[in-house]
Amino acid sequence: MSASTASRPVRTRFAPSPTGYLHIGGARTALFSWAYARRHGGTFILRIEDTDVARSTPEAVQAIIDGMNWLGLKEDEGPFYQMRRMDRYKEVIQQMLAAGTAYHCYMSSEELEQIREAQRARGEKPRYDGRWRPEPGKTLSPVPAGVQPVVRFRNPTEGVVAWDDLVKGRIEIANAELDDFIIARADGTPTYNFCVVVDDWDMEISHVIRGDDHVNNTPRQINVLRALGADVPMYAHLSMILGDDGTKLSKRHGAVSVMQYHEEGYLPEAVVNYLARLGWSHGDDEIFSREQFVEWFDLDHITPSAAQFNTEKLNWLNAQYIRKTDNAWLAADVASRLAHREVNPEAGPALEAVVALYKDRASNLNELADAAELFCADVHPAPEVIAQHLTETAKAALSSLRARLEQASWDKAALSQAIKDTMAEHGLKMPQVAIPLRVAVLGVPQTPAIDAVLEVLGRERVLARLARHL
Repeated sequence: MSASTASRPVRTRFAPSPTGYLHIGGARTALFSWAYARRHGGTFILRIEDTDVARSTPEAVQAIIDGMNWLGLKEDEGPFYQMRRMDRYKEVIQQMLAAGTAYHCYMSSEELEQIREAQRARGEKPRYDGRWRPEPGKTLSPVPAGVQPVVRFRNPTEGVVAWDDLVKGRIEIANAELDDFIIARADGTPTYNFCVVVDDWDMEISHVIRGDDHVNNTPRQINVLRALGADVPMYAHLSMILGDDGTKLSKRHGAVSVMQYHEEGYLPEAVVNYLARLGWSHGDDEIFSREQFVEWFDLDHITPSAAQFNTEKLNWLNAQYIRKTDNAWLAADVASRLAHREVNPEAGPALEAVVALYKDRASNLNELADAAELFCADVHPAPEVIAQHLTETAKAALSSLRARLEQASWDKAALSQAIKDTMAEHGLKMPQVAIPLRVAVLGVPQTPAIDAVLEVLGRERVLARLARHL
């Protein structure tokens, strides 16, 4: 950390482009930026980089904000929108033109492409050749009539631009490798790399934590900041996330909207815990609270190599969180999922009791809702399941059991005894009674302990469902 940065208050930012939803890679960047600010008593800023007017949509902005809110990553300042800061960018461009750190370039895009083609043919790196760059003793061509110029940044031609990346270590790039890039288009609109610099300067960003697809932008941005006399932030570039199969993350494995994880029944705490471990670690700790994560988080323990997404691990972690979650909260969530399926959550027994029965078996909230649906809606076992399990022998035993259940006190001990008495009467083993009983009352051959299932389902429902099959 440089002397100038060390004394600055920590201010981080998450700056997504609203051209799509908030996906896992973006969510991890947001989480690390948020956690670093929290860890150091700093400020976390949300900035929407919406200058790509053709592709940015209000729906994408809302999807990003919804995803951030669901994950509990609340910004301290913002959201700020770049499109509302156009006057500021143009003001800075005028200052740079006046200072000579930027200049007008009248080269047409066709001319530039011809130059690049010739450079490629010679085996050179294609780049702008600096013909409109003012230099002492250099005579520029006459300004062509009717041509609207772009504005280019006057990049240093000598030396290197270097920074100590907080994840990747020392990075140095020769200024000779960088050409004078465009900071304002011919229509006057500023470009991405320029807007980012002015935003980071104005918002006094101390640490830029972002994906390593931005490494190539960093030397250009540092040079513009220096030309403006601005403090240069510390940079931390996070490596990409690979899918389960080791290839680039795609929609097939994880690169979906964060809100899809909500729809698929993941708890936000589990997703945050999982994201925290994607490329960062604290010893062997696997499960930890958001508060612990903030207390432990640093940039030193972020691995510079790619992290690999593991759906199986996420499912395991989600199951651990479901087990620890309050039954009343789970019941309320399950009730909303049932209502979304047009199943009346009031039509069955108390959902808290159902949730308590199944929460140790579920890896997501939709599985809990699937189980609860069997208690709330009419169940219709598949014909092949009925044929396999509700044989004449099974029906005879269930008929005897039903008569016992009409008289039994409705608690697990009494229900268990009724099942055992029926087994003894018909000379059957537990699975020969319990599995047909499960199929008759819940429509499936596998459930938690059958006496507990009967107790929660209630006498009236159990007797009615048995009668339907007898």
